[in-house]
Formats: sequence, C-alpha cells, structure tokens
Amino acid sequence: MSKQMNTTEQVRRSLKKRHRQEQRFILMGKLAVLSGFLFLAFLLADITIKAWPAFQQTWIQLDVAFDPQTLGVEAAADEAALKKGNYRGVLKKSLSAIFPDVSARRDKKALLKLISSGAEYQIRDTLLAAPEMLGTTQQMWVLADDDVDSFIKEPKLRELPQDDRRIKDNQVAWLAQLSEQGRIESQWNWAFLTSGDSREPEQAGIAGALRGTMLTILVVLAMSFPLGLAAAVYLEEFAPQNRWTDLIEINVNNLAAVPSIVFGLLGLAVFISFFGVPRSAPLVGGMVLTLMTLPTIIIASRASLKSVPPSIRDAALALGASKVQTVFQHVVPLAMPGILTGTIIGMAQALGETAPLLMIGMVAFIVDIPQGITDSATVLPVQIYLWADSPERAFMAKTSAAIIVLLLFLVTMNLLAVVLRKRFERKW
Repeated sequence: MSKQMNTTEQVRRSLKKRHRQEQRFILMGKLAVLSGFLFLAFLLADITIKAWPAFQQTWIQLDVAFDPQTLGVEAAADEAALKKGNYRGVLKKSLSAIFPDVSARRDKKALLKLISSGAEYQIRDTLLAAPEMLGTTQQMWVLADDDVDSFIKEPKLRELPQDDRRIKDNQVAWLAQLSEQGRIESQWNWAFLTSGDSREPEQAGIAGALRGTMLTILVVLAMSFPLGLAAAVYLEEFAPQNRWTDLIEINVNNLAAVPSIVFGLLGLAVFISFFGVPRSAPLVGGMVLTLMTLPTIIIASRASLKSVPPSIRDAALALGASKVQTVFQHVVPLAMPGILTGTIIGMAQALGETAPLLMIGMVAFIVDIPQGITDSATVLPVQIYLWADSPERAFMAKTSAAIIVLLLFLVTMNLLAVVLRKRFERKW
C-alpha cells in the first residue's frame, strides 16, 4: 500500500513539474511576442517622429516686383526673353524692400541665404505662367532655405551659441522681424511627394524614386511570376525523377541563399556589358531582381502545388481529363493562394533590396522623374541610402519620411496579397 502511495506521489510531483515547465514556456512565448510588438512600436514611433518635419515646409512671403528694368527685358517681352530674365535681382530687390537698413555686402549675402536657391526659378515659372504680371507687384510665398526650415522646426537650435549653428544672430533677428509681419508660415510639403531628387534638402522629393520603384516592381512581377510558376509546375507535375531534375532542385534551393550582391554582379556582366541593356534603368533593375526573386517563388509555388490533395488529381483523371487539363484547370487554381503568397514574399524582398541595384548604377543622382522602364531612375531603398549619407540636417527627416512611404508601399502590397488570397482560396 505504501509503495502504491509513493508511486502516486511521484507521478503527482512529476505532473506538477511538467505543468510548471509548460506554464514557464507559455509565459516566455508571451513575453517574446510582447517584446517584439514593443520593439516594433518603438521603431515605428521613432521613425514617425523624425519623419514628421519632412511633411511640413517653411515658406516666406515676399512682395515680388516684376519690374522689366530689374529683369532686363522689354515691357512686351516674349516667353524666350522672360526665361532669361534676372530673377535673382528681382529676389534681392524684394528682400531689400523689407529690410532697407541692410546695406553691407556681407549682410546682403546672409539675407539672401534665408531664401531657397530654387526661389528664383519659382518666381520665373510664376511669371511664365501669367506673363500679364510683368510690370506689377505680387505677393508670393517662396521656399525658405533648409537651414532656416530646421531652425524654425527645432526650438533647441535656438539655445545653441552662434558658432554651433548655421543660422547666425543677424539672420535670427531678420527671421523674427519676418515672423512679426506674418511673412513666415509652415505649409504641407506637397513637393516631397511630387518632386524629384535635389541636392538642396528643401527641394528634394521622392516622386522620382517612387516612380522608379513602381516601374521596377512591375518588371519584376511581369517576369518572375510566369517564369516561377512555369518552373514550379514543370518540376512538380511533369519533370521525371532523375539526376538532372535532382540537380536542378538542388540549385534552385541553393540560389535562394545566394547573397543579393552576386545577382548585381551577374546583371552588370550579362545584362549591361553583354546585352547592352540601359544602365540605371528600371528594366535592368527589374531583370536583376527577377533573378533574385525566382528561387523564392519557385520554392513557395512547389510547396503550394504539393499541398493539393492527390484525390483532386485522381478525380480529374478518372473523369477523362488529360494531365495538362488536370494541372491547369484543377491543381493550379487550388494552389493559387499559396503561389500568390510566395510571389508577394518575393516581391517584398525585392522591394527592400539595395546591394544588387548599386552594382548596376541605380545609385546615380537622378533628378528627372522616369516615364518608362528604359529611363534612368533610382528606387526608394537606394534613395534612402543616399539621403542617409548626406551631411545636411534636413535630410535626416527626409530619410525617415522616405522610410514611412516605403513601409506604406510594402503594407499595400501585403494587403493586396491578402485580398487575392481570399479571392482564390477554396476549401475541400
């Protein structure tokens, strides 16, 4: 009897110990998930806080006098003459009207530095759009310089001594005067979403990189999806089991682990040097990323095809369907949710790649917004890399803002994958 009680007690203690271990494991799992969410929330909050200044831009109001004499044109000048006008002189005259006491040459240069270097082109474009303004004075909002923009957005800069900041004391006094007159205003920075890259932070935008990303991803999708699906269907449904197919499968699996920069070197040597595809274009970028994405799509598609029950194939064949009809009319549609998931995973991987694109020249400074897949372009990850390496303070906010746009692009792709998966999903 005592022996039976001892055995029961040992079993009870063993169960208690196992239950405690199970509870500790569950607790560790919950802590791991919670820690992951906390780190993600902290990262997103930090990026958002740093990115917000990039979506606001400081503007300064000037009374711009489109004086023909100052512009150096005739009173009835045509468009060609207006394009060559002295708009910097107009800008200087507008500032002198607000600050008539500024007379020293050095002070005038410091005063002009409050305004963005692109302001004169903004004034020119305004006059070209409405030539009837010639000879009149118009109130215009012009871009402030990036140093002025940072100084206004970050109050802590005002506490620094003059030698430690780029805005000097006389410029601070002029900004205070402009603010008292209601000539300084922060507006939503639409140019960040509609302009191309620039070496001046206040003029830089992501429109070119965003368009280049879209064109590159479209090339990747157009090439990788049909090729990956065709390869997966052949290897899983039609290929004979021999040493050659085994060798192909091994190489496909190995290619998924090859460093991405190797694909960049391959693209440089084959697509650009041998075939002469345009450098720094979405076409060559998409072709390189297709090589990198194909193994992921093939592996995911094969796994999805393999998960379709054999009874589906047997039933189709029993009803008289051919092998091709069985695969493409029954097996592939049922495997499509998994195939689309693998495709989106591969596309998301391609969306964040930088190293292979650096090798084919997409790191170049591109100002113009690309209109086609053969135009010179860059992509968002490369644009982020370039801005992060820039010394200007304002580019830090631009970098974080570009990261936000890239994440939104990625989330949109994932939502599209969920919608397509639900649309094609079938139960059996």
